Amino acid sequence: MQTVKMGIIGAGLRSGIAKYWHHPDGDSQVVAVADVAAEKLKAFQKNINEDAFITTDYRKLLARDDIDAVAVLSPDFLHEEHVIAALQAGKHVYSEKPLAITVEGCDRILEEQKKSGKHLMIGFNMRYMSMYQTMKGIVDSGTIGDIKAVWVRHFVGHGGYFYYHDWHGNSKNTTSLLLQKGSHDLDVIHWITGAYTKKVSAFGSLDFFGGDKPNDLSCPTCSEKDVCTEYSAHTLVECAFREEIDVEDNNMLIMEMENGIKASYLQCHFTPDYQRNYTFIGTKGRIENSELEGKVYVKTRKSHSWHEYSDITYDIKKEKGSHGGADPKICKDFIDLVLYSKKPLTTPFAGRMSVAVGCAATESIRSGGKVVDVSQESTLRVN
Repeated sequence: MQTVKMGIIGAGLRSGIAKYWHHPDGDSQVVAVADVAAEKLKAFQKNINEDAFITTDYRKLLARDDIDAVAVLSPDFLHEEHVIAALQAGKHVYSEKPLAITVEGCDRILEEQKKSGKHLMIGFNMRYMSMYQTMKGIVDSGTIGDIKAVWVRHFVGHGGYFYYHDWHGNSKNTTSLLLQKGSHDLDVIHWITGAYTKKVSAFGSLDFFGGDKPNDLSCPTCSEKDVCTEYSAHTLVECAFREEIDVEDNNMLIMEMENGIKASYLQCHFTPDYQRNYTFIGTKGRIENSELEGKVYVKTRKSHSWHEYSDITYDIKKEKGSHGGADPKICKDFIDLVLYSKKPLTTPFAGRMSVAVGCAATESIRSGGKVVDVSQESTLRVN
């Protein structure tokens, strides 16, 4: 059996998925990791492979002849640099979302992939979650007819902990959280409907986080830590109310899509609970999910057929592995892509389009809600 030798760029929280690639006696093995933080490299060796080559210079990793493929798990603003460098080094690439933080960056990556002849896969693991695969299957079956409306509400509980205590809170690193956090949802909307977004209008603001605290203030040194609702005990966690924070924590986006579909996406980062609520409305009925209950509900409308006599509830089965069992599946798909050119559930162009919508929506928000056309100029469109 051929074994894909993997290198990892970025040993932060997301690097935990490397365990699904490290099968020394199987078809993939993690042999190297790069990160600027030496302590993270040591932790990676302890948790994944104690014999892995470690380096604080990702270029040394890419220079190794024993690496076939690279997973880019670095911060968003470094994806473009790392993905392009890996492709130029002759490596197949798995990139975490978002593909880049600008549309132009995405297009540069797609052009480089075309020149390299190597595989590129985007980490849209929601496509691999049982709940959303079920919803995709229901829509594709025609049960609810032709999709005409999509409503998505994303309640980001612990949004401050995840996004406002570190680099995510500054637009120079993310453009906006409609890319970092919203790219999953925008992609699922495109995937399940089978249509891309053409125009957007959006409103958003910084309603809770940010403020007038010094940029060098950290939670452990703050005099208000005993009363602050966003206090975190982790070492050197940056204040969630510091001056430099400029990415909206409350966003509302309306989308005009292909095939006449209208969609809305709402994202709030200071809700008490965490869940995603999707509704797809078609000419014959609608479906809606409940992540908290682990269910998908199908409602049918009058049709002068047997379909109108009952509704359907799907109970989603729990699966092993992180992100509801999606991570081991997406990691396996990447290896199958490298070894057998087996197409995964996502495409690089899909990664580009979720960024394009996020960028257009951010432009709309920061210009007072004007209608913005979504860039679709790439010559590398693949559905």
